[in-house]
Amino acid sequence: MRTLLASLALIPLLGFFRGSSSSSPPSKAKSFRTLLAVTVSPELGRRSTPRASWPPRVAPAQVLAQDVFWSDRLDGVPSAGFSDLHVKRWQLKARSSWLVSLERGCGRVSNRLASFSDGTRACLRYGINPDQVLGETLSFYLSRLLGIRNVPALALSRVNINAEQWLRVRQDVQGSQWADKPIVSLTEWISNLTDVVTPPSLRTEGRRLHPLVEELANVTSQEMLELVQWSDLILFDYLTANFDRLASNLLSLQWDSRVMERSTNNLHRTAKGALVFIDNEAGLVHGYRVLPMWDRYHESLLKTLCIFRKETAKKIAELHKSQNVANQLLDLYRANEPLASQMGFLSEEHSEMLQSRTDRLYKHILQCKANYSK
Repeated sequence: MRTLLASLALIPLLGFFRGSSSSSPPSKAKSFRTLLAVTVSPELGRRSTPRASWPPRVAPAQVLAQDVFWSDRLDGVPSAGFSDLHVKRWQLKARSSWLVSLERGCGRVSNRLASFSDGTRACLRYGINPDQVLGETLSFYLSRLLGIRNVPALALSRVNINAEQWLRVRQDVQGSQWADKPIVSLTEWISNLTDVVTPPSLRTEGRRLHPLVEELANVTSQEMLELVQWSDLILFDYLTANFDRLASNLLSLQWDSRVMERSTNNLHRTAKGALVFIDNEAGLVHGYRVLPMWDRYHESLLKTLCIFRKETAKKIAELHKSQNVANQLLDLYRANEPLASQMGFLSEEHSEMLQSRTDRLYKHILQCKANYSK
């Protein structure tokens, strides 16, 4: 990965807002995620799933509450389904149920699609290095801290073929070529997911999602409900510096002018219309390490956004005021993850970076309020 990123850093960073590629693309346009050579996870079903039934239009007056916040009518709907109770129940099951099979799947070749004795499944992720498992884990707990419920439930597990949970998959583990007794992440497997394309307001030249009624007047209710979740996604990816979702698309615009019209990496939709933010292993640890290359894209995405969920903005304000976001994240992580002490946490440098990016989000929201306050 580092070798690839180092080579990509040499690519001239041409204007990514241009409507067409500035150089002749190869016969088959390749996005950044294609270069990563990560296979598509089997849990990401391609079958067309009916969307939830919503009124065809939502009145502009019902879109915004005041200043730069989504209305209460939109703010809490649809639920992503990953409530605190749901997460606790799933984590208990993931830590105590017998594993009965490990199949190839869930992204890179070292990962596995794990099946439990009760028939439920999980994506078992064995990172190229422990930092990726740590990044995935801390990104999940940061989403809980922020009140963003779109990240599937996650639990850590130490692989041990002599432990009761792992006995039935002993041969699968021995054939995996994993390190001895590694810590892996188990994330909830979500079925019947469909792909998600960047919404038009964030796709074209001059992209923005601002509280302008005239720009939101012709958006359907279903599209509006997705935009609410996109506003959380942009903030979440900025905070974690996760480049392997939205930022990678901006980079890919240099050789693929239509990349924004294709499905977004690591983002899917449930049958009820909730967006699911999957595969967050590039967040926080690795994302912070390579931030100099990607920060211009994160900043560009942040500038497109000036409408927020009130609860998300409130939490960011609280974390800015307390100036201890890393400590709060650590406390939540340790309270809910038995293997936290063995997995480790952010370095002091990365903890400071997390606070700095939280402060940046707070100031951005204030600037949006100053620009659009009534």
